[in-house]
Amino acid sequence: MAWHSLVPFERLPIDRGVCVLVAGKQVALVRTSTGQVHAVDNLDPISGAMVMSRGIVGSRAEQAVLISPMHKQAYILRTGECLDATDVWLTVYDVRVRDGLVEVGIAEQQRQPA
Repeated sequence: MAWHSLVPFERLPIDRGVCVLVAGKQVALVRTSTGQVHAVDNLDPISGAMVMSRGIVGSRAEQAVLISPMHKQAYILRTGECLDATDVWLTVYDVRVRDGLVEVGIAEQQRQPA
């Protein structure tokens, strides 16, 4: 896994998402009011639009969720599970705060022999 340093933790808005480009992927970073940082794919799996960073941050059953701005499905930030549709998930990325910087881990793709 390759870790990518992105933004100072203190610069992330609370309970709002921001879109960052990580290894060619659009990733939505979300800092919750509890101080946790989550990284999920910016692609809304239902509409196909790159809009998850514009979603509403909230909670359901004591779990932090990100609600799609398109059709209002709620996704658990920790797991990516959609609470409003079956078999629909957001990709979740490893995230950490190190030396005050938010870092996202992206699995390195395996190259196929030519």
